[in-house]
Amino acid sequence: MRTSPAALRNRAPILEVLRRVLPDRGTVLTIAEGTGEHVTFFAPALPELAWQPSDRDPDALASIAAHLAAAPQPHVRAPIALDVCGEAWPIARADAIVCINMIHASPWASTPGLMRGASRVLDREGAPLVLYGAYRIGGAHTAPSNEEFDAWLKTRDPRWGVRDLEQVEELAAQHELVLEERIAMPANNFVLVFRRRFRG
Repeated sequence: MRTSPAALRNRAPILEVLRRVLPDRGTVLTIAEGTGEHVTFFAPALPELAWQPSDRDPDALASIAAHLAAAPQPHVRAPIALDVCGEAWPIARADAIVCINMIHASPWASTPGLMRGASRVLDREGAPLVLYGAYRIGGAHTAPSNEEFDAWLKTRDPRWGVRDLEQVEELAAQHELVLEERIAMPANNFVLVFRRRFRG
């Protein structure tokens, strides 16, 4: 069972957004769930939803399972292994997707993979894809702390880094995911709420 100070700090503000933007019923897929401390916090507050946590890291999957074993919740399913770059995801559909702190802490190829997969899995008009993290806007960091964070990420992996919000928005639009809201959050982060929109 792992813990993340960042998850413990940001989960309450994120929950307040989720209360408003998630559907009243259905399945919520969480991607790059990490320790499991997000889904085990969100689910009791939104028990009318079925929650499907996922991650590509076996250690993360073990941590999620441990948190669920410590506090069983009947509306949270067992975690599944999911690589956003995979051509097929191990879930056929979802009514919403929540992805926290993945885009900047993964190679850029993960973002097109996320958008492709989300477009497949979100099969209902208006279904939300909710992203959380740090972004550059207009090609610039929104705070000196984010510039420092970007540099630190690149020391961990040169393929990582704070992304340009406009580039993410454009990529999403190519997969029929339209940015509906940009919500400023504590510590110079943002929640981006995309909605599935079918052409024609």
